[in-house]
Amino acid sequence: MKYIFKALSLAVLLATAQSAQAALNVFACEPEWGALAQELGGDKVTVFTATNALQDVHHIEAKPSLVAQLRKADLLVCTGSELEIGWLPVLLRQAGNTNVLAGKAGNFEAAHYVRMLEIPSRLDRADGDVHPGGNPHIQTDPRNISKVGDALSQRLAEIDAPNALFYQAKHKDFAQRWQDASKRWEAQAAPLKGMAIVVQHKGFPYLEDWLGLREVATLEPKPGVEPTSSHLNEVLTQLERQPAKMVIRAAYNSERPSQWLSEKAKIPAVALPFTVGGSDRAKDLFSLFNDTVQRLLDAAK
Repeated sequence: MKYIFKALSLAVLLATAQSAQAALNVFACEPEWGALAQELGGDKVTVFTATNALQDVHHIEAKPSLVAQLRKADLLVCTGSELEIGWLPVLLRQAGNTNVLAGKAGNFEAAHYVRMLEIPSRLDRADGDVHPGGNPHIQTDPRNISKVGDALSQRLAEIDAPNALFYQAKHKDFAQRWQDASKRWEAQAAPLKGMAIVVQHKGFPYLEDWLGLREVATLEPKPGVEPTSSHLNEVLTQLERQPAKMVIRAAYNSERPSQWLSEKAKIPAVALPFTVGGSDRAKDLFSLFNDTVQRLLDAAK
């Protein structure tokens, strides 16, 4: 009997130790938030990222594999502002994980913590893929990454209180490194201020706001609508009156419209990584902005 009691006690101690060491399961909708969660969580988190940089996050299939990952998540980290409206609600219904539903501590939307741009004055599907809360592509401005990082660090500490001091220390380290890197990027990118650009998709208002770029035309006639030949020719005609220095697109966009305009208007076509993994160099948040700024500077030459 004494042996059985000791065995049971040992089993309880082992189970408790394993529970204390278990990593927090984070389900990130986009690569940038997966990378940020890893920076802030270190070895206290296990991060699963639902999408990659070569996918259009507006249009993702709610696969069973994603449902399975969301079912075991302790924390759901997404952009919000209805960026994932086409697939995330389906995952949430099928996963049945009440801990990550809207309003719960396990549900984190990055867009809540930044100043949103391009908030529409009206909502009409005829205007294309517009978002009522504003343009959701907030990750192209490092100032937004900083603000989201502040909030996400607090949320990690709230959900995993025993490791709160660890998360605070990780955040302090990340915040300092991020501030130093941001100053460097802004100094490097100073020559870009005021530069006229064309964008393929309305995915860069935060990048433009940060660097002072001036968007003069968009290849998509409406957000999310593929450009027609007639619209591309209209843009080309417009550039004869109002020249641009380059045309930019995200890694997941088709290169054809940008390349067409590049050849006709004699301006560089620039594919920006847009998020972590969008280029060979953009392996984490820091190298994402290293590569983004360098690609813009190279094109500006």
